[in-house]
Amino acid sequence: MTALPTDYQYSEEHEWINASAVAAGDTVRVGITHIAAEALGEIVYVDLPEVDTEVEAGEAFGEVESTKSVSDIYAPVSGKITAVNEALEDNAGLINEDPYNEGWLYEVEVTEPGDLMDAEAYAAANE
Repeated sequence: MTALPTDYQYSEEHEWINASAVAAGDTVRVGITHIAAEALGEIVYVDLPEVDTEVEAGEAFGEVESTKSVSDIYAPVSGKITAVNEALEDNAGLINEDPYNEGWLYEVEVTEPGDLMDAEAYAAANE
């Protein structure tokens, strides 16, 4: 079983950011948790936003498709997309294999932090 990185923050919608604290102006990497990846099953396709897209915390703006279902991707923070993980175009399964490193989705320059939990609170909410 994959462990939750304790230095990340998490949203109720199962997204993570790679920072223990975030403020406006920070750039953070975003992905989905192993809990979401396991629930989806084998991920076969991901639809990510274009670079320079503005997103709002809690907003759905992309999709993850698996052999079981299609699920929305939600923004855990508000900001502007600065990069997307192009490796996912050829191998969306990286999200299943390594959700907290190679399977990241996009990077965003934060304009407003969202309502996020630490690893302990996220784990407790998903027991």
